[in-house]
Amino acid sequence: MLSLNTPTYSPPSGYQLSELPKPVLGDRNEVLIKVHAASINPIDVKKAGGVLRKGIKDDFPYKIGYDCAGVVAEVGSGVSRVKVGDEVYTRLPEAFRGSCSEFVTCPAKYVALKPPSLSFDEAASIPLAAMTALQALRRYQGDLAGKTVLVPAGLGGTGMFGCQLAKHVFKAGKVITTVSTSKVPKVKELLGDNTVDEIIDYTKVDPKTAIEAGTVDFLFDTTGSSMEYLSLIRPKTGCIISVSTTPSGDQLQNSSLMELPHHPVLPLPIKLALNLTDSIRKYRARRYGVYYSYMFLESSGADLDELRDHVETGKLRTVVGTTASLKNLPAVQEACQVVYGGRGGLGKVVIKAIDE
Repeated sequence: MLSLNTPTYSPPSGYQLSELPKPVLGDRNEVLIKVHAASINPIDVKKAGGVLRKGIKDDFPYKIGYDCAGVVAEVGSGVSRVKVGDEVYTRLPEAFRGSCSEFVTCPAKYVALKPPSLSFDEAASIPLAAMTALQALRRYQGDLAGKTVLVPAGLGGTGMFGCQLAKHVFKAGKVITTVSTSKVPKVKELLGDNTVDEIIDYTKVDPKTAIEAGTVDFLFDTTGSSMEYLSLIRPKTGCIISVSTTPSGDQLQNSSLMELPHHPVLPLPIKLALNLTDSIRKYRARRYGVYYSYMFLESSGADLDELRDHVETGKLRTVVGTTASLKNLPAVQEACQVVYGGRGGLGKVVIKAIDE
């Protein structure tokens, strides 16, 4: 089968398309999916670039991608959640990574029926980013209804889901986001008129001066700005959940990224350094009376079921930006570079395994 991979840690310019063996079911609880579309997230390209090479030893060729949507081609004898022919979407766990391929296998518990109103391209853009936003918002200690939520980069891959879920599912009273000048008019166009209450053009105004200090109840940090925005968070009850700083060493060791057959163990110096950095952030947050934590996504078919319901009831929409055909390597490399560069992208990058 055709699969996007890299023979060594590399930026997107080093990616290659190879004929790799088609995966086979390795367990009675797994499913085989014929991939129609896959999406690219920052973790995909960062990890392929070797951001965790000092802590995790990866096998090569390194297959790229976690998110995909497609059709179930085969099921194990223990699978009842889906059946052959079902249209599904998923975020693959680490040991099954490689969604930018013609076929993938995955434990059925991580797979869900895709939203019927969405195309495969649209469905593939949802799992990792939307589940991350959903799980982050759940971490607030209390009810977010009527509260103020700040989601930087509201038209980025994760931010766009954070804004919508905060407003339409968690019933936040005020949702604030930051975007660049060209994206300001697109926020309401793409996310709906009643999703974001305050849009800040960060190229013209510093969010720290635009937002009154101590008025934000929850910061979903998608840009690594946790410490920068501490003064904005409400003392005593305010909360910051970040997916863009760095985890503690203990978090990384216990995360799904380490769930590999060879059971990798972080080198002690790296673990201690990460623990120290995380402890400093938590200490700085406590000085402001704010709870801070980094968060790893935990894949969940049940969460995908919930997200499907939100899509079908009009509470959640997605934005597909750049697309490329899997068979067109230069276009794929260029699309992945948009994510790797971290600036200028709009919505999710999608790789089409089948051109619909």
